[in-house]
Order: sequence, then C-alpha cells, then structure tokens
Amino acid sequence: MKNIIVTFILTFLLIGCKNEKVVLEEETLVNYYQIDSTIIQDGGIKMIPITTKDTVFHVWTKRIGNNPKIKVLLLNGGPGCTHEYFECFENFLPAEEIEFIYYDQLGCGNSDNPKDTTFWDLPRYVEEVEQVRKSLHLNKDNFYVLGHSWGGILAMEYALKYQQEMKGLIISNMMSSCPEYGKYADEVLALQMKPEALYEIQKIEAEKDFSNPKYMELLLPNFYEQHILRLPAKDWPEPVNRSFAKMNQSLYVTMQGPSEFGISGKLEYWDRTQELKNITIPTLVIGAQFDTMDPKFMQKMANLLPNGEYLYCENGSHMAFYDDQQNYFKGLIAFLRK
Repeated sequence: MKNIIVTFILTFLLIGCKNEKVVLEEETLVNYYQIDSTIIQDGGIKMIPITTKDTVFHVWTKRIGNNPKIKVLLLNGGPGCTHEYFECFENFLPAEEIEFIYYDQLGCGNSDNPKDTTFWDLPRYVEEVEQVRKSLHLNKDNFYVLGHSWGGILAMEYALKYQQEMKGLIISNMMSSCPEYGKYADEVLALQMKPEALYEIQKIEAEKDFSNPKYMELLLPNFYEQHILRLPAKDWPEPVNRSFAKMNQSLYVTMQGPSEFGISGKLEYWDRTQELKNITIPTLVIGAQFDTMDPKFMQKMANLLPNGEYLYCENGSHMAFYDDQQNYFKGLIAFLRK
C-alpha cells in the first residue's frame, strides 16, 4: 500500500511538472507572437547597422513567420544577387510554422552599397553575418543558416568560425572547393554542350568580350536552361528574374570573375574540403542531378561532415527549390523538424 501511495504522489508531481512546462511554453509563445502596440509595425523588416572598416552601413532583413525554436537565415548566391529569388520559400515554410529571415548582404538589393571593391571580401562578409545574428538575437537554440551557391561558401566559412552560435547548417547547391567546381565545369558540363556552342563561348571568353550580346544568347539555352534553372528562360519565375536584374556586377566579377562558365576572381582557389570534419553541428547538404555543382562531390561533403546528411534532388538544377520543389522542400523541412 505504501508503494502505491508513493507511486501516486510521484505520478502527480510529474504530471504537475509537465503541465507547468506546457504552460510556460505556451506563455513563451504568446509573448513571442505578441504585437508591440507602442511601435509601428513594418512587416518584420529591420535595417541592421554593420560596422566594417570603421564605417557604419545598414543591411536589410525581413522576418517571415514566428517560431522561437526554428529561425533560418537565408544567404543568397551570386555573389551579388538579392534575397528575392528565395520568395518561393513563402509557399512552403510558413505552413510548417518554420520562421525564416530574408537578408540582403552588403552591396545587394535593399542594403547599402559602398561601391568599393575592397568591401567585397569573404572574411568581411563572415563578420557581417555575425553582426546580423547578434542584432536579431539568434542563438544556438534556434539559429540555422541556409546558404545557396555563393551563400553556401559564406555559410561554410561562417560555420567554421561561429558554429558554437548555431543549431544547424544547410549548404544548398555549393561545393566546398572552387577548384573542383571549375574542374567539373570544364570536364563534365562543357562536354555536355553542343560542340559548336562551346566553341563560340570559349572564343568569346578568350577574347574577354563578355559584353558581347551573343555570349548570353549562347549561354541561356546551352547552360542556364540546362544547369541553373531547367525551364525555358521565358518561363522563369518572376522573383528569379527580378533578383537577377538587380545583380551587383562589381561584386559578382570581383568574387566570381567575369566568366559565367567556371570561376575565377577572389574565390578561384577557395577550398574548405579538408576542414569539413571540423563542422560538428547538424548539417544538410543539398545537391541536384543537373546542378552546376557536382552532386557526387556534394554527397562526399555530407559524408565528411560528422553530422552531415545529403539531400539529392533528382529532377533539379542549381535552383532546385524551383525546378524540383517537392523533393527540395520535403527534405529541408524534415531536416529542420528533426
């Protein structure tokens, strides 16, 4: 009888503690969703002051959704694109109660543009992301970084320095080695082109005649529609066209180089493959069959990461969140939910 009474008391206490925990969590959520009526609401936009080289600039961010436990900061590609091509995320993540944050890097979109190439520098961008994190009060209990393309380079570099501040990492459509990326472009992607188109493209690049309108006329059907976004360019989603139209060419050329086919510029020799073993937080690597990046190499990256997973988009290209949406978002959401 005594044991029955003790068991009853312990059960009662456990239920009480559990109910108290639920109440506290509900109160936390209520506070999080609470709208501060003392200030004007602006749709979750925050202009964040960034101090770099003793100068203060402002970068643009916008929060979509509310979830104190899952906050995904999106790092766009290019370099030099804007957050806008990520707008398809709005059709998938809010329904799963996943909060994400748009962010235009310095020199991009709605953020300040110093128009000075000395600011286009990978270590400087890493410190910029850290200042954004602090300003948005993101921490190891809720903070995920999703970097796409160039944003994937920035995300890896950030994680290698600041993973103690993160809950998880998503490397979307980016290899950990620019030399290997260049090799894949030359030895695999180039050989898939029509020989006559490749000859003309290489001729224009050898002459450094990148402003020649024929260059893009050749690249669109032979490269972009095959490996960037697998739709006829006339049918590309409006957010993609809007983002690409705002490309900061100075930033792009400084970091990527003038060629659309391969890589040069400051990032030409960037390679962090040997350091992937040092990223110990849960990490999802996303690759696609028709990507500009080698999907097998990205699978290898996932294996090198101590807590790595690989998501393969069999119908996708570099922008698999458009041309293989169901696979992309199903895998991303499952990772974030775990």
